[in-house]
Amino acid sequence: MSTIHVDVVSAEESIFSGEAKFVALPGEAGELGILPGHIPLITRIKPGAVRIEKADGGEEFVFVAGGILEVQPHCITVLSDTAIRGHDLDEAKANEARAQAEEALKNAKSDIDLAKATSELAVMAAQIAALRKFRQKK
Repeated sequence: MSTIHVDVVSAEESIFSGEAKFVALPGEAGELGILPGHIPLITRIKPGAVRIEKADGGEEFVFVAGGILEVQPHCITVLSDTAIRGHDLDEAKANEARAQAEEALKNAKSDIDLAKATSELAVMAAQIAALRKFRQKK
């Protein structure tokens, strides 16, 4: 069975490092699926869930708040400012953060405030969707 090495790294720590049979994640232009031997690729990724089918048959879910994906024939690297393991996601905190982002959106006084609140709202919505996807798989 062919595998590919996967590293998912946040600004603070390595979130996942191991062998995988398949990786799916939200690319800038749509969902990406990567198998061992994929052609080299560098692209931005959107906030959402990274699903890793591990070599041992298990699955790992990681939420990323956007970032960069690099694919080489024998290695996949996901770089994100914020990455959270699926089992560490907290729905109550995510819903609270989403409510705060919605409030900030209503109270935005400048284009910068509006852009920041819109971005935060999109990240929180993606985090909640990733959490629900993670829970369905369990």
